[in-house]
Amino acid sequence: MSVTRRGVVKGGAAGALSIALAGSLDGIFQTSAGADAGEAYGYGPLNPDPKGVLDLPKGFHYKQLSVEGDPISDGVVVPGHHDGMATFPGSRHGRTRLVRNHEQGTNGTRAVAPAELTYDPAVNGGTTTLEVDSRGNLLSQYVSLAGTAVNCAGGRTPWGTWLTCEETEGVGGQTKSHGWVFEVDPDGRRTEPVPLTGLGRFAHEAVAVDPHTLTAYLTEDAARPFGLFYRFRPRAHHGGYHAYMRGGQLEAMNVRGVPDLSLVTEPGTRLRVEWLDVPDPSAKQTSVRKQFDTITRSQKLEGCWWGHGKAYFVCSFSDTGDGAAADHAGQVWTYDPRRNEIELQLIFKPGGRFDGPDNITVSPYGGGVILAEDGDGEQYLVGTTRENKPFAMARNALNGSEFTGVTFSPDGRVLFANRQSDPGATFAITGPWHRLRG
Repeated sequence: MSVTRRGVVKGGAAGALSIALAGSLDGIFQTSAGADAGEAYGYGPLNPDPKGVLDLPKGFHYKQLSVEGDPISDGVVVPGHHDGMATFPGSRHGRTRLVRNHEQGTNGTRAVAPAELTYDPAVNGGTTTLEVDSRGNLLSQYVSLAGTAVNCAGGRTPWGTWLTCEETEGVGGQTKSHGWVFEVDPDGRRTEPVPLTGLGRFAHEAVAVDPHTLTAYLTEDAARPFGLFYRFRPRAHHGGYHAYMRGGQLEAMNVRGVPDLSLVTEPGTRLRVEWLDVPDPSAKQTSVRKQFDTITRSQKLEGCWWGHGKAYFVCSFSDTGDGAAADHAGQVWTYDPRRNEIELQLIFKPGGRFDGPDNITVSPYGGGVILAEDGDGEQYLVGTTRENKPFAMARNALNGSEFTGVTFSPDGRVLFANRQSDPGATFAITGPWHRLRG
């Protein structure tokens, strides 16, 4: 039974915990061809790229940099499978540093780094750190972490570092355990290949950190059973990395009466949550998500980002053929720690223009978000307005590879995003960001 606004008002399937509703529902579903094409909202229709690489609205431009296989130094090239990414202030005014994940296990173009930056030499994943100028020109790059596996997404910390997440519980040939979160310092001064064990061992996707309490919110992309939404509360609320190394409590989110988030179909629906202690965060005997019999799950928990005092998180899709409770082509949620509530912000219907949202960032323009698609058919960067109306921001004109790593520069002037493969590449997109319609 779907949790709808009408059903909630009647006291239906949402369960015993209190539920409130807020926000306008008009136009949030994809009902307008103009909205789908980016004509009624956003920055206007996409213009075909003469180079056949990236279609953008009028007035926007891109630079392609740090392509898979590009030389870095003797015997070291840019690794493959570009994924999650965040930006940081650079070494000089106007410069930006990026830390970028590489989602590969024992295959793909290997991440090669010195021994002191390598966790498990048997696997090929890791991160690269790039520095660019104010126009998006690449100035330098190096492999900042190696020997980690399936580095999918992650998150920026309030103390100015990157948390890279392993989306696996183990890979063939490994010499150390995998499924952890690692910290990477964009300045290169304190990166150690040491897992933050307090954040648990599971198929991590992304993490968003509350700057006030240092609580981390984490997504899990897993099946049989589906993954969970977690939070990690460090024992100390100051000290950044050292607070995380001292440990804390890992908890999993539950909404009573809602076993599967796909049951919620009306944007604006708010659900009060409870947090359950994870018995064994290191999953020594049993996978973390299998340590609960009754709990709220989702088929594809993906991107996560902190903004506007909330943790945004994404459910990429839901398919009843895979055992989900209902079908959808993507959800965007927020968790408000002050209210202890989650709210459905956006849902894509199956068969629409946009589907499969994955990585997410909160836009400094208009109060919306930018989503990186990993769906069927054409792949888009999808923006939303303050009222959650979707529009096309960019299209992969080269191939069917997904977009990843979407993130703005610290000054908001450049949007960075990756094409994941064939080959992996990073784009620096500039243009008239303030001309957002809707």
